[in-house]
Amino acid sequence: MQINDVHRGIQKHKARKRVGRGIGSGHGKTAGRGDKGHSAHSGHAKRFAFEGGQKQAFRRVAKFGFSNNFFTRRMAEINVSVLEARFENGAVVDEAALREKGLVKGEWDGIKILAKGDLTKKLTVKVTDFSAGAEAKIKAVGGSVERVH
Repeated sequence: MQINDVHRGIQKHKARKRVGRGIGSGHGKTAGRGDKGHSAHSGHAKRFAFEGGQKQAFRRVAKFGFSNNFFTRRMAEINVSVLEARFENGAVVDEAALREKGLVKGEWDGIKILAKGDLTKKLTVKVTDFSAGAEAKIKAVGGSVERVH
């Protein structure tokens, strides 16, 4: 082999195989499907994880464990620094107010206030849950917390 004919005969864009186009094509009559059986019939496609009749891997492997993920509560989390930036002194912070300001979007099981940041404004906060630090920060500046369901 010479270096100048290394790529000779290699097709980068090979034409697709056109089956069922007459006996002269070499792929006529049964069109490469063989003579009989379910795989020769129209509408046949191999199902997911089919392994030629061998027991599929997902059926051979033992199943174990349980997940409580279905039962978890999805909470929208908001830090007190966000409340400091977006609300005026003496404001009532509830779900409606948070949604109006665009802080809570979409569907959640509840809203939880977290303690990141500082708070200097006196706020009345009515949400589902508070972290211990957030509750302490809100009460320290004279605000009030109320858990709603």
